[in-house]
Amino acid sequence: MTRASTVLVAQRAVAIIAQLFGAATLFAGGRVLLGADPGYVVLRLLLIYNTAMGLAYLAAGVLLWTNLRQGQRAAGTIFVLNLAVLVGIVTLYVGGGEVAIDSIRAMIVRTAVWLALFLAARWLARNLWAGAVPEVLKPPGSQRVSDIAHGKRGEGGRRYDSD
Repeated sequence: MTRASTVLVAQRAVAIIAQLFGAATLFAGGRVLLGADPGYVVLRLLLIYNTAMGLAYLAAGVLLWTNLRQGQRAAGTIFVLNLAVLVGIVTLYVGGGEVAIDSIRAMIVRTAVWLALFLAARWLARNLWAGAVPEVLKPPGSQRVSDIAHGKRGEGGRRYDSD
């Protein structure tokens, strides 16, 4: 397997993980919204947030599959949003609010998964732009970092180092 095909397989794996995580989140949140008892106190706003984020996870998975740069941004945004919610529910818990420790654990897992997906997408994007992937797999208008550094001409004959 060539390095380029390894990067592509890894990109697909990251996208599939994101989509599976999104589907599982929608399934779990949907069940509770429809009346299933999870066995602990449910913070309704957190439940709605997590279920809605399941859709965002699916969308990010599609982006990670089709457009790595946009997928990386989506994964980073999801990580930051989940981290903000995690900080909020931990603050509520420490202040004596009715937040189940299971909710905090689940939010820690969500935040960690999206941090890992963001970092994986970032690593893949760096390998993509560093020339690990053949030109045919890159989006139109993209340029290798080494080409830009050496002043090669881009679209329209304009030199990249003269901007």
